[in-house]
Amino acid sequence: MTTPAVTVSDRPAAEPAGTPGSAPPRLRAPRRRHSADKPRRSVLLTLLTSLVLLYSLVPLIWLALSATKTQEGLSRSFGLWFDADFALWDNISQTFTYDDGVFTRWLLNTLLYVGLGAGGATFLAVLGGYALAKFDFPGRRAVFAVVIGAVAVPGTALAVPTFLMFSKMGLTNTPWAVIIPSLISPFGLYLMWVFASEAIPTELMEAARIDGAGEVRTFFRVALPLLAPGIVTVLLFTMVATWNNYFLPLVMLKDPDWYPLTLGLNSWNAQAATAGGEAVFNLVVTGSLITVLPLIAAFLLLQRYWQSGLAAGSVKE
Repeated sequence: MTTPAVTVSDRPAAEPAGTPGSAPPRLRAPRRRHSADKPRRSVLLTLLTSLVLLYSLVPLIWLALSATKTQEGLSRSFGLWFDADFALWDNISQTFTYDDGVFTRWLLNTLLYVGLGAGGATFLAVLGGYALAKFDFPGRRAVFAVVIGAVAVPGTALAVPTFLMFSKMGLTNTPWAVIIPSLISPFGLYLMWVFASEAIPTELMEAARIDGAGEVRTFFRVALPLLAPGIVTVLLFTMVATWNNYFLPLVMLKDPDWYPLTLGLNSWNAQAATAGGEAVFNLVVTGSLITVLPLIAAFLLLQRYWQSGLAAGSVKE
C-alpha cells in the first residue's frame, strides 16, 4: 500500500517583510530624468520679457533721474543720467510750496476721490459679485449680460452723457461729480463674481446657516475672509483707475481747488504755452514722481494678499 504524495511544498513559507532574519526590502531606484524632462530655455521668450521689462522701467528711471535736475538741467543733460546740479530736495520743497501750496490740495483731493470712489466701488463690487455668485433669482442671466456689456463700454464714451445728467442735477464742479461715477466698476463686479463662485464653498455657507447664522453674519464672518485676495485685486484696479483718472475730472471740474493730481500737473505743464506763463517743467516732473510713489507702495504692501488669490480654483480638490 503506497502512501499518498505530499502536496505541501517543501519550501518554507515566505516571511513577511520586516521580520527578523528576512532580507531588507529593495528600494526602487530613482528614475533618471532625461534631457527631455528638463525645462527648456526659450531665447525668444527671454528676449521678449527683457523688452517688456525695459519698456516698463525706462520711463520710471527717466522720471526719477529728471526729478533731480533743475529747470535748466532738464535741457542741458542726458535724459538717463544725472546733471551736475542735484536738486531733488529743492524740487520737492518747491513743488509743495509753489502757487501757495496748491499741490497739497490736489493731493488731498486725489486721496478723497480714491478713498470714497475706489473704496465704494470695491465694496459694491464685493456685494454684487457675492450675490450673483451664491444666490439664484429671476433675471440673473440678464444682469450677467448687462455686466458683460458694461465692461466693453469705455469710460470716455460715458463722460459727456454723465456731464449732461449731472449738470441738470447741479453736481458739476463739485467732488461728487468725480466720486459718484467712480462708484461703478463693471470689471470689478465681474471679477468678484467669478472669484466668489470658486472661493466660497456652498457647503460652508449651508453649515453656517444650519448653525443659526443669518445672511449678513454669514457674509461678514464666513464669506468675507475667503474673498480677501479678490477684494485686494479689485481694490488695486479701482484705485489705479481713480488715481490716474484724467478725462472725467477734465469734463466735470472747473475750479482748480477741486483738481486731482493728474489735472493739476497738466495745468502746470500748460503754463509754458500761455502768454506770460512760467515754465515749471522740473516741478511737473517732481510732482509726477510723487504721484507715482503711492501706487508703487500700495502694490508692494498688498502684493502677498493679491498673489495668494491668483491661482484660486486652479486645482481640483
